[in-house]
Amino acid sequence: MTGRAQDGTLLLARLLLAAALLPTGIARALNVSGFALTLAGTGLPSPNAVATAAVIVQVFGPLALILGVLPRLSGLALGMFVAVMAVLLHPFWQYLGPTAVAERTLFLADLGLAGGFLLYAMTGPGNWSWMGWRQGARMPGKAAPAKPAARASGAKPKRSAGRGPVRAAA
Repeated sequence: MTGRAQDGTLLLARLLLAAALLPTGIARALNVSGFALTLAGTGLPSPNAVATAAVIVQVFGPLALILGVLPRLSGLALGMFVAVMAVLLHPFWQYLGPTAVAERTLFLADLGLAGGFLLYAMTGPGNWSWMGWRQGARMPGKAAPAKPAARASGAKPKRSAGRGPVRAAA
């Protein structure tokens, strides 16, 4: 796959993965107490704190994913979040019949999302991202900076008269 096609595919994958979490995260952010009640129904201790942390991950994680910021951290955090939420919210092993099938389907879908987030953490966001821009990724059609030619002789290059080298401020 060419660089441009690969970067476009990685961008599309990031958008699709974020689309799986961001709308629900926004809805939960608008009703954190309702989400905390759902978590309390699972027997989870400190449901308000867990609900608040989950909303933060579910809103800011997909935004970091879309932008391509901190791919390893955001990918691992989102993968772990989705896997834990799958276990807490879709315990198919507690049900029988059609309900068990539906819960198992949702559980496996969440695990598939977790796998997508882990793949993102390992592959990175590509050049069409904040990270690609920060690393100075060469965009298609933009010429790479020219490297100075190596000198055949062992002579040192002449320095221009004037001020000496300036150190960069930290």
